Amino acid sequence: MSVFSKIIAGEIPGRFVWADDVCVAFATLEPHARGHVLVVPRAEIDRFTDLDDDTAAHLFIVAKRIGKAQIAAFGVERAMLVIAGLGVPHTHLHVIPADSENVTSFASARKDVPGTELDAAMEELRAALRQQGWGSFVPAQLSSLA
Repeated sequence: MSVFSKIIAGEIPGRFVWADDVCVAFATLEPHARGHVLVVPRAEIDRFTDLDDDTAAHLFIVAKRIGKAQIAAFGVERAMLVIAGLGVPHTHLHVIPADSENVTSFASARKDVPGTELDAAMEELRAALRQQGWGSFVPAQLSSLA
């Protein structure tokens, strides 16, 4: 079971901003920018090239919605989308608020970000998603999919 499957199952804490039947989105612990999240399918599929077309399309749509909310919440020029995935054998899309492509370098990831800082950024993003009409997909609590 991947670390992401354990987060989805509630075995490891997560900071959730999105949840539907196909995927979830939560804060990464090593953000490249304030508000950086991962969009992860509930099904544990290692490579994005192995996703069925409907799941792949759905992940991209959710990433787009989150990106729009990041632009609104964090006042950035755009949201960047990166699919990397060698570190965890579970497909995931990085959605990163950005004013520069420099944030897409994995060397730029911040280490040891305080939980309170991650919580505050995710609450801002959750509020922006609600304001944009996606509140039914925002979990009731930051720390739970329930």
